[in-house]
Amino acid sequence: MTLLDEAAVRYHRLLEHETYKDLDWALSLQDQMRSLHLAPGGRLVCPVLRPHLITRRQYETSVKAAEALYSAIDRVKQAAFANPAMLARMELLPAEKMLATIDPGYPYLAVSSLLDAQINKGSMQFVECATDSPAGVAYGESLSNLFYDCAPVRQLRKKYKLSKLGGTRYLLKAMLDAYKVSGKKKFPRIAILESRQPFQNTPGEDHVLLAESFRRAGYPTEVVTPEQLDFRGGSLSRGDFPIDLIYRRVSAQELLVRFDLSHPLVRAYRERAICMVNSFQAEVAHKKAVFALLTDPAIVAGFPANERKAIHEFIPWTRLVSATRTSRNGDTIDLPEFILKNRDKLVLKPNDSSTDLHEYRGWETDATGWERALRAAMRHPYVVQDRVEETRSLFPMIQAGRLAMREMQVDLHQHLYLGKVHGCSSWLTDASTPGFSTVAGLAPTFIIESK
Repeated sequence: MTLLDEAAVRYHRLLEHETYKDLDWALSLQDQMRSLHLAPGGRLVCPVLRPHLITRRQYETSVKAAEALYSAIDRVKQAAFANPAMLARMELLPAEKMLATIDPGYPYLAVSSLLDAQINKGSMQFVECATDSPAGVAYGESLSNLFYDCAPVRQLRKKYKLSKLGGTRYLLKAMLDAYKVSGKKKFPRIAILESRQPFQNTPGEDHVLLAESFRRAGYPTEVVTPEQLDFRGGSLSRGDFPIDLIYRRVSAQELLVRFDLSHPLVRAYRERAICMVNSFQAEVAHKKAVFALLTDPAIVAGFPANERKAIHEFIPWTRLVSATRTSRNGDTIDLPEFILKNRDKLVLKPNDSSTDLHEYRGWETDATGWERALRAAMRHPYVVQDRVEETRSLFPMIQAGRLAMREMQVDLHQHLYLGKVHGCSSWLTDASTPGFSTVAGLAPTFIIESK
């Protein structure tokens, strides 16, 4: 039995002990989540009753791989900006392409980003990069503090060493570094830019927590929406709150669907009246087509050896869907024909996750549905990617007032700031329900070691 299996079994047996059977401890934990802004819309951000555990070796391996892949993605971005034909393969909207050409004032691909990993039996695959600024940083920090001191985790800590990961301080430091590099001298006032659903009148809870964290560090911070911004006299503001530094939680596509290029944010960004994290250049890496470029031998042939090794070991074969012939494992294939014949080992993903387009998993789709999915993928920007084995684990939760065990899929998100990993978070989804499930959310993530 591995260390992780042993610890999970020990934890689950703890919950069977008389001390924890009445679930008062769990109900108290959930009440604390609600009081700490960890229940957006009344739904707990963490649906389970134990943390996700990873070994020190798993963490260090994932850090090394993620940082090498970030460097490779940055190299792809630079090559794409220098080569219009390569940039065209990213399938950017014309307005996105125009925004990406604006110098943000700092040289970083992304000030904050995440890589989504699946870790299984000694193997690891990264399936997605997100540079629209990772969500869950503040949630994850609060959950880690809360779970670390809850009764059954305290009991587990008598047997094992548990280490917390990450935190909002790394995000703030990266933002301030970018602000300084961009040439700004003034003490920054920070805005967290979010989009809201119709009739949503209050900020997102995660952003409230993040703003409170920045304020505790001494930086005036407000949560704002694109509709509230005004650009006059060379200054961006929300009402009487002037803005110097923006943490952008709205993708370029979301912004462009609702506004044009004369929006105050775009004008302030173009005129360098603000420092924005992340810049619009980061949209290049946010497109899943970046993995298609990374897994194209012709593009990465001149990359450093450590980056090529990381790509080979940790990135699944990916291609932008089109009526073309392409390479796979040294062979030339007709791409649509290959997709049609190999649905059990492929997934079709929209190039931009912020759109309303659906993901299609071949192994969960019948032959007729897969044909329809391929036709849809030929009409819209999609990538096809090799199936990656999902990480699954049993987690305890409360169901109908009782303790229950449920198998969950675990996505490990490596959080990178200026290309360096500082912590990670775990996103859980119900493994028994294909597609959307209401049983989903974050779990605190700890490194576990033997004492």
